[in-house]
Amino acid sequence: MLIVGGADGVVLELNKAAWERLTCVKGLRVVPGATHLFEEPGALEEVVEEAAFWFRLHMGSLAYDKF
Repeated sequence: MLIVGGADGVVLELNKAAWERLTCVKGLRVVPGATHLFEEPGALEEVVEEAAFWFRLHMGSLAYDKF
């Protein structure tokens, strides 16, 4: 899972190139208006939500029910 800020053109292009080369289950999510440190209001929260969704989707929510 690659999560990148939409306002960081260079890093966005690098992530797109990396995504194209991956040969596994993959995802690329762009946080609109965010830079590479996700310092903008709400940006880091969006990263957390995207990452949590990815883990639930690919690892199953039952993995978290045991804790």
